[in-house]
Amino acid sequence: MQGFEKYYRKTWSQRLDVLKQENKLSKKQVEQLKQNAVTPVLGDTQIENFLTQFQLPEGLALNFVIDGKEYLIPMVIEEPSVVAGASHGAAIVKKAGGFQTKSSQRAMRGQVVLENVTDLAATKKKIEEQETELLQAAADAHPSIVKRGGGPLALNVRILGQGLLSVDLIIDTKEAMGANMINSMLEAVADKLRTTGHYDVLMAILSNYTTECLVTASCQIPVANLAKNGLPGLKIAQKLAQASRVAQVDPYRAATHNKGIMNGIDAAVIASGNDWRAMEAAAHAYAARDGQYRGLSTWEVVGDQLEGELCLPVPVGSVGGSIGIVPLVQVNSALRAEKDALGLEKIIASVGLAQNLAALYALVTDGIQKGHMNLQMKSLAVSVGAKEDEIQQVVSALQKLPQQDQAIAQHVLDEIRNEASENE
Repeated sequence: MQGFEKYYRKTWSQRLDVLKQENKLSKKQVEQLKQNAVTPVLGDTQIENFLTQFQLPEGLALNFVIDGKEYLIPMVIEEPSVVAGASHGAAIVKKAGGFQTKSSQRAMRGQVVLENVTDLAATKKKIEEQETELLQAAADAHPSIVKRGGGPLALNVRILGQGLLSVDLIIDTKEAMGANMINSMLEAVADKLRTTGHYDVLMAILSNYTTECLVTASCQIPVANLAKNGLPGLKIAQKLAQASRVAQVDPYRAATHNKGIMNGIDAAVIASGNDWRAMEAAAHAYAARDGQYRGLSTWEVVGDQLEGELCLPVPVGSVGGSIGIVPLVQVNSALRAEKDALGLEKIIASVGLAQNLAALYALVTDGIQKGHMNLQMKSLAVSVGAKEDEIQQVVSALQKLPQQDQAIAQHVLDEIRNEASENE
């Protein structure tokens, strides 16, 4: 495309000038990019061909008690009702003593995939016999993590299919998520396999399916605490458990069930500076671990308690990547006041369970739309041009109407302004 040759070599200002010179954007639109570029130097270090910072709103989820400690949890998301839902779910659990969490291990996984393997069983056995040697090669590739008490822990060899083997490394990355660290170790192991065994290495790459990094969040809620609008708490608890069961047997429902969980998890992960796409990949892979895609959480009524549990991989770190260079990430860490990466993992899992509780509770009582509509109506008001002092007026008028959409919001705003003009 003319004007964009070697675009990556241009300075930030030059890139913006090209957009204007090639009539891709107006002068006013380019100015908008400039105004939103809060820290161009930082942006240029994070991505290629940087133009501007695309901002998302950040809110604070409240009421979280996790393993006996209270937390404030920053969440970054543009969808209405997520922060409110997480806070509401956490408030219900707080009255019952809060969330409990556990994690048996914190480690990441990487793969060296071999192709053209003629005797899969014999090759698998031969490589397993080299475990000590291969782990040492991995350790030598990143000695600094070994000095900090981390490094390669184990080697697993898996037969994938005809001619294909996966040599998996399990690695303790300490406080980092460790993508670059893992890939460096894998390349070292791949080189060793090429030179000593003359194997055909197809690729060496980390896996985002981090089953060695599972975290479980759980809670127990007296069913009496769930009573609402004349409905007994036991009845609501039973309906909530039944809704959970539907997500276990029906993948169509499970997808939306898990999307609701990830609303909260992604928002907390983004605020932490971690890779939310890796988190999504791990969670959804885990949801299909037995061959059918299922809900990540389960709820059941046991005696007079509603018991909930969410177990999933949480591949995040407290150092590395954007975590150390984005100032807001550091502010958010101070707000959460977690001690380490494991503490962050437990917070994230608890947010997912709180979000799920709030969504299911709304579904089996008022319906999901009621909680969404107040913020949705604010968005409608803004979208039709309502000014700051007009937004609440538009929202109040829309709340009294049986239907709310953009055309109706525009009509309401016009009436408010006409009335204001008549009263002047």
